[in-house]
Amino acid sequence: MTTMARASRPATDPEQGAAEPAGGVAAVERALLIVSAIEASDTPSELSEIAARTDLYKSTILRLLGTLISAGYVTRLSDGRYDLGPTSFRLGAAFSRRNAIAHRVLPALHALVDRGTESASFHVRQDAETRTCLFRVNSHHATLDRIEAGGSYPMKRGAAGHVILAYTGGKGPRYDEIRATGFAVSLGERDPSCAGLAAPVFGHAGTLIGAISLSGPRERFGKSEIERMKTLLGPVAKELTLSLGGQWPDGLRRSPLPQSKAGKRRASA
Repeated sequence: MTTMARASRPATDPEQGAAEPAGGVAAVERALLIVSAIEASDTPSELSEIAARTDLYKSTILRLLGTLISAGYVTRLSDGRYDLGPTSFRLGAAFSRRNAIAHRVLPALHALVDRGTESASFHVRQDAETRTCLFRVNSHHATLDRIEAGGSYPMKRGAAGHVILAYTGGKGPRYDEIRATGFAVSLGERDPSCAGLAAPVFGHAGTLIGAISLSGPRERFGKSEIERMKTLLGPVAKELTLSLGGQWPDGLRRSPLPQSKAGKRRASA
């Protein structure tokens, strides 16, 4: 099951007789929170489960579910549980069709895995506390870590999250080192048995798009293994940045990252 940030129960709630704030912003936020709670579960959700994940009153959830069901964002199953509706599916399909980044990122992830790395993923910021794995390609190893495309994970635990934080205002020695080297390493932060290595991918004017990462069982992340994966991951992150029309930071351009064959061909052209 993916993780999601829990929202605190509103200080005032319609069940207690308080009126909605002008403009209905709170109602929209609560409706989106309900959809997120349903999405975060691997199976359809009971009303009590949605209440536990959102900290909203059941009466509030039921009222908003009526609107969400009518609009197709949520569906109520014959056993009384709730799941994502057809509108949610259409939005996901539309995102996949229009998101050209997939045509660049997925080949890069496959290329890394085909060269014998750990599983490759691409993560973007979801909110202040969480990141989303947009794409994932499993390694050819028999044992894998538990990262799934579409899953949400803590921003402050894991190499990909630390890369995102480093280039979006993160402060402290750890983030200074990430910005200086272009890499983040995580050993057992999110899961004691897993580890990860991540690098940034930039867009126009050097703004961060996301983090490309390699992750797997911690036992396969020894010092020599990490250094080898850096020599593979670094050039891919840079080439992916350039293919997306991004700008690689000057400081990282001086980093001793070997070029891949494709990069050497472009340099000699």
